[in-house]
Amino acid sequence: MVSTVGPRCHNEQRWLLYTHAWCEDVPMVGDNLSSVHRALTILRILGEGPLGVQEVATEMGKEKSQVSRTLKVLAEEGFIERDPRTLRYGIGWQVLALATSAGDERLHREAPRVLRSLARGVGEPAYLTVLSGRGAMTLLTERTSRGIQAHEWVGRTSPLPCTSAGRALMVDMDEADLRSILGDDADPLPGTRSAPQDIPALVRRLRRERARGFAVAREESEPGLVAIAAPVRNHRGEVAAAINVSAPAFRMPRATIETSAPLVVAAADELSAAIGSSTEASAGS
Repeated sequence: MVSTVGPRCHNEQRWLLYTHAWCEDVPMVGDNLSSVHRALTILRILGEGPLGVQEVATEMGKEKSQVSRTLKVLAEEGFIERDPRTLRYGIGWQVLALATSAGDERLHREAPRVLRSLARGVGEPAYLTVLSGRGAMTLLTERTSRGIQAHEWVGRTSPLPCTSAGRALMVDMDEADLRSILGDDADPLPGTRSAPQDIPALVRRLRRERARGFAVAREESEPGLVAIAAPVRNHRGEVAAAINVSAPAFRMPRATIETSAPLVVAAADELSAAIGSSTEASAGS
């Protein structure tokens, strides 16, 4: 049988089929975007604290079944976790890992600016230090034009108990934490006689320094060197780094320490905020 449908009709039929298929895909794209928005909204809500399925649905103004499916997918991917006892959902390890990674990147990006400002304000070199094994490793330095300055420490480690940066990094640790980091055989601790001589003495020093928000090391790591440090905290309120300034003892008497310490604390707080910390997290840690 000979077809009576010409080429033009065939083209129109193909166009109609293509258009129909494309139109069927459009709602799918919209649904996918809606799912993404719904998942992001749930993460924001759970960021305020753990909630049950119905509580999340009520907060969003959505059906419980719809929200439940999204919660299940987020839990399977590690973005949220469900407490088996309370059956409430909270932020999961995947979100925390991403936040930590972003915080590390911001730390390196924002620190130079903060250190430059601090060095200008105090008139002495400023440093960014992180915990590395049993020592404090200096990552960044902002030096000044002064002729007499502390050693260049970038890439090097210094002892934890007898340095201001080291104690700022350990400021939240209890005796068990300290022995885990320093070793049970750490006594006597390194440093001059001005430094804590054993772990119980270190615990007492850390308590005082935590209460005032900064650590001071007066000729504790080496004679003639004074340093002030404050902790930098991440989005969880944990100590992620320390900012410190150091100078020869003759340029940093007690009066200068008292005027410089608030500047160091302010710089540490500024960097903490830049990497995602909050006043509430820092105060409550």
